[in-house]
Amino acid sequence: MSVENQGALADDQRADDQRADGQWSDDRDYTPLEQESLRQATRRYQQGRGSDLSAEELARISARVEELKREQHAVVLAHYYVPAETQALADYVGDSFYLARLAKTLDCETIVLAGVSFMCESVKLLSPQRRVLNPEPRAHCPMAYMVRKQDVDRIREQYGDDLAVVDYINSTAEIKSWSDVCVTSSNALKVIRELPQHNILFIPDMNLGRYVAEQLPDKHVILNRGYCPTHNRIIPAQVEALELAHPEAEVCAHPECTREILDEADYIGSTKQIIEHIAASDAHEFIVLTVVGVAAEIARQTAGQDKRVYFPATPPICPNMAMVTPDKVLACLETGAGEVELPADPEGAMAPLERMLELAAR
Repeated sequence: MSVENQGALADDQRADDQRADGQWSDDRDYTPLEQESLRQATRRYQQGRGSDLSAEELARISARVEELKREQHAVVLAHYYVPAETQALADYVGDSFYLARLAKTLDCETIVLAGVSFMCESVKLLSPQRRVLNPEPRAHCPMAYMVRKQDVDRIREQYGDDLAVVDYINSTAEIKSWSDVCVTSSNALKVIRELPQHNILFIPDMNLGRYVAEQLPDKHVILNRGYCPTHNRIIPAQVEALELAHPEAEVCAHPECTREILDEADYIGSTKQIIEHIAASDAHEFIVLTVVGVAAEIARQTAGQDKRVYFPATPPICPNMAMVTPDKVLACLETGAGEVELPADPEGAMAPLERMLELAAR
């Protein structure tokens, strides 16, 4: 295996996480809006719910959403990481690869994508003829911006034709247009195996890129210093505490986690793969090292199996996914707010998405 570190963060103020006494406390990865969202979402999580809305309000919203979907020939898609109450409004729930692939096949006029902005962009790119609504346009993924064009250009010049720029789908449409192919955590290994190039510049996530490099030793993987702040908040001390408290539990980790966390894992996989692994496993206890929103789908798929999942003491909550609440799904259907426009270079951004779908299907 050959791994090389290149590049810098898109914003030099996004410093490496600082950890002490088993706690992660660096808020520099988050804007004030994201910090407040995280505080409120953590409070709700500790209270055992994902929304401050009453059961009566949620029932009213659900009934109205169903009515509007029929009227507007609309479909609601939701990512596993949004609150459970938002997932409950969706026609389909899945990870970014599933939702991107599904968007091309839907028979509808309007798609509501309950997720973060890059997901809405991807759905619009793959379904340009449909109206795509983003319930919370302020919900961005910090990692989606952690690439600099000058770094990509420099590496392309250095390696020439024997380089493929592989872009994790968690990125903006502009960054996608700089790449040769997109990948998700579900299909990264399969897609990169199919590439003829030996040299791979993996953007933006260094943790997923490092995991890919370890699994594909015949490739020379060049890493960019981007990362998911939510997965970086998962620290070894809290994982070890869970292992001591639940010694029979399987440890399941997402490859966006740091290497020291992946070293603790019994199973490493995408969000969808973790859910399916837990559903199929003979074990009954699981330490889950990804965003807490997956608990809703795990509960649905393991109903009646007496399986228990445990998350770190500092719950891995994505503050941007937490912003996508049921009332905002309703509001965008009622008003048409949050309509997603095609980016400046739709062909350039769509080409790597289309190539991903082609290579993943082989």
